[in-house]
Amino acid sequence: MVRLRKLNKYYGAHHVLKNIDLDVSHGEVVVIIGASGSGKSTLIRCINGLEEFQQGQLRVDGHDLRPYGKATRALQTIRTEVGMVFQQFNLFPHLNVRDNITLAPTKVKGKSMAQAMEIAERLLDRVGIRDQADKYPSQLSGGQQQRVALARALAMEPRLMLFDEPTSALDPEMIGEVLDAMRELARDGMTMMIVTHEMGFAREVADRVIYIHQGEIVEQGRPDEVFDNPQNERTRSFLSRVLKH
Repeated sequence: MVRLRKLNKYYGAHHVLKNIDLDVSHGEVVVIIGASGSGKSTLIRCINGLEEFQQGQLRVDGHDLRPYGKATRALQTIRTEVGMVFQQFNLFPHLNVRDNITLAPTKVKGKSMAQAMEIAERLLDRVGIRDQADKYPSQLSGGQQQRVALARALAMEPRLMLFDEPTSALDPEMIGEVLDAMRELARDGMTMMIVTHEMGFAREVADRVIYIHQGEIVEQGRPDEVFDNPQNERTRSFLSRVLKH
């Protein structure tokens, strides 16, 4: 589904991603961990074309993205086939929940409103907030808003879902409801790349955990391998800090 070869990303003179090599298979759940500023979010933003990269190869579901963000048909296709959920919910405040979800299927996918409404009802059921369909974002809790954002991304019928620390802006009591919705996606076989600080969740749902340090992949493996027996000293140091809390 995703193939990166010698991917390099710079912000001016700052080298953010350094020779990233990574394959993600269809149906695989890959969780990316690392300290803040290590390049985790930049990596997944490159994958759906939100960030340009300067060197290397990047292929998503058979479509090649070019360095320097050059507009191509592949970029347009990827943006319709890759869903993304951000730290902030980014819902349209002037639209109710149902309209937030039906907008993309009608405007981007060319679905009829009846089809889009059916999709919205099904997805709101799936994330457990069908009874909130007529409310506006300001009337919802943070956890509810993030589940609407997840349903909105799924309404595009993506082949790959990217998550950029989806629970980091939530109060602790709301984190579980969003993670539950993501667990359901993983059980259904959705290909997912997840940047998170929720180590228990990573251990539970990931097929593979990747640790990034200063823009480099320094360790990857099954959750039990990475969490219980890390081979790299930088991984051990990072986990010793985060697993204490």
